[in-house]
Amino acid sequence: MQHFKNLKVWQRSHRLVLSLYQTTVRFPSHERFGITSQLRRSAASVPTNIAEGCKRQGQQDFARFLNIAEGSLSETEYLVMLASDLGYFLANEPSQLLAEISEIADAARPASKSGEESCVIDNVFLTRIFLAVSY
Repeated sequence: MQHFKNLKVWQRSHRLVLSLYQTTVRFPSHERFGITSQLRRSAASVPTNIAEGCKRQGQQDFARFLNIAEGSLSETEYLVMLASDLGYFLANEPSQLLAEISEIADAARPASKSGEESCVIDNVFLTRIFLAVSY
């Protein structure tokens, strides 16, 4: 199994977390323990679950953690939409964030489905699906 830092989907989701942390600094202070905290936690859960899944034994465990990451990504998507509707973002931030979330979801989805159908994780599987090492 590859190290999670080499996985493209992990790298993209990590960048999304960093971007959301920078963006949410401007959210209203009364949201500190509300949407700011929830958005940061849901976004951070995505690469966290990918990383944990990489160290699990077997394809089914890995697929389960990818599925959890997908759920967290959906939660993040909704919270970005909510924060946008509340007027907490600058002009084009929501569309950029939502586009990135959609691309990450597209990258993770085939891998989790394949993970459920396969028995073994190996480097060939990881590279073939979506986890190509970035250069």
